[in-house]
Amino acid sequence: MTKGILGKKLGMTQVFAENGDVIPVTVIEATPNVVLQKKTVESDGYEAIQLGFDDQKESRITKPAKGHAEKASTAPKRFMKEIRGTDVSTYEVGQEVKVDVFAEGDVVDVTGTSKGKGFQGAIKRHNQSRGPMSHGSRYHRRPGSMGPVAPNRVFKGKALPGRMGGEQITIQNLEIVKVDTERNLLLVKGNIPGARKSYVTVKSSVKN
Repeated sequence: MTKGILGKKLGMTQVFAENGDVIPVTVIEATPNVVLQKKTVESDGYEAIQLGFDDQKESRITKPAKGHAEKASTAPKRFMKEIRGTDVSTYEVGQEVKVDVFAEGDVVDVTGTSKGKGFQGAIKRHNQSRGPMSHGSRYHRRPGSMGPVAPNRVFKGKALPGRMGGEQITIQNLEIVKVDTERNLLLVKGNIPGARKSYVTVKSSVKN
């Protein structure tokens, strides 16, 4: 069954393995999540639990959001996500989900929103090669050919300059190096998408 928790990326550090190897890790703060809603096959057509993370300010709350949170006897949350494929019968509305749902050595998929880079050219955005930078080349960092003469239009999907980043990205098969239940921290091997203090979803791996 799928396990999951919502958290906040705090940044990167390193830990030492017993054999002295240095392991780069990302620290995810996952203070206890609250189960806001249970979705069942009978009522919704699929099984899932809705988790909430990080309390929202009173001044920013709408009445529907307040009512939704009150059913779970909790404060409205800033970040909410559904975790599908869970065993719904083991959860109750209002229940807390803590970092101890995962253990050291578990393999997880982490989903976040990548850093926004703004408007970028084809070289940075699509990893294209540049032309010669020498004098007289007249072709340095441009996108290149727009396509053949025949259709007299630019085909869909042509790699062109534009907005880069700020997209939902999932990195799969990351190993959990340590679970700190006292400070509600998960240490995940390697890097994960997003800036510091951005929200992420940690779920048990689909492929493992």
